[in-house]
Amino acid sequence: MMKRICAVSVVLAGWAILMPFAGGQTGPRARDLGAPFDGVPGALNAITDVKGVEVGHTTLISGDGALKVGVGPVRTGVTAVFPRGKDSSDLVFAGWFTLNGNGEMTGTTWVEESGFLEGPVMITNTHSVGTVRDAVIAWRLKHGGPDKEGYSWSLPVVAETWDGYLNDTNGFHVKPEDVFHALDSAHGGPVEEGNVGGGTGMICNEFKGGIGTASRVLAAKYGGYTVGVLVQCNYGQRDQLRIAGVPVGREIGGASVWDDDVGSIIVVVATDAPLIPTQLKRVAKRVSLGLGRDGSYSGDGSGDIFIAFSTANAGAASANHATQISMLPNDDINPIFLATVQATEEAVVNAMVAAKTMTGINGHTVVALPHDRLREVLQKYNRLAK
Repeated sequence: MMKRICAVSVVLAGWAILMPFAGGQTGPRARDLGAPFDGVPGALNAITDVKGVEVGHTTLISGDGALKVGVGPVRTGVTAVFPRGKDSSDLVFAGWFTLNGNGEMTGTTWVEESGFLEGPVMITNTHSVGTVRDAVIAWRLKHGGPDKEGYSWSLPVVAETWDGYLNDTNGFHVKPEDVFHALDSAHGGPVEEGNVGGGTGMICNEFKGGIGTASRVLAAKYGGYTVGVLVQCNYGQRDQLRIAGVPVGREIGGASVWDDDVGSIIVVVATDAPLIPTQLKRVAKRVSLGLGRDGSYSGDGSGDIFIAFSTANAGAASANHATQISMLPNDDINPIFLATVQATEEAVVNAMVAAKTMTGINGHTVVALPHDRLREVLQKYNRLAK
């Protein structure tokens, strides 16, 4: 069994590779390549720019060659997003939205009913949702135990996208210990992107996809609030891909992976703005507009599911009496909407820029978005920022 000692653990070709956390994404990001985006990013340009948010991954890569169900090749993992960090049991206001429902996000019935998100948001592959859900309950019992009345009750939020083109998805390779590792290794600071965690085996616009993140900081006159977005992108057709308004997918082209818009995308939006659940549902809906900027039309085969939460109003769920909360007036929420659209647009591109070419089951290969060609295309359309 692999020893879990780091933020990203990878099992590669049958060998245990331990990759100590070294400051998150080490390669270039979309802005580094000259892709222009609107809005002002936070210091990290990541969901962790929202104070308290922590992200952890477990990445599982092993084997090559022909598919042997239960053996591999394995190209999968799990990602955890904690609103207030793994050591907090304080619930957050939340809202969720599904643009197209060919996918799964457990626990959302209670999010809708109660207005609260309890515990982390987990993201994995389609056929590992049950394992991850049960493991989160076990992890929470281990770390918190029953409440003061002796009850142990949890409805974890676990979302998925399908990685069966590259991964032995019916081999059920995500185990409870992998979930525990993603939870235990969650951290603030820079966030690993690309072929990591739940995004390991994912495909985006027929290029290699995965995990991506971005953030926006509002101007002081709008409260100076931060909006952060994390995506697990696994959707779309190449000829629809647009970056900074440029038809990059049509310009670059390449071998086809899909003949239709299939796959899914899960998006997590975090903010420190004081928003209540009805407002957060409205924020979650605006993710759709950010994806549209990147060329998504949310095809019938895609599960496009989004959740948004606010880290403001600490303690609102734990009070045993009437309590006061704060909220932005609806008339002042437009800058949050815009920041969500902008950060979503950039997070998807960051995922694709960070991802590396990957070969999985039966020799299936998905190429990464070529950085040099991206710059050439942006230059051709006079959209290269530098």
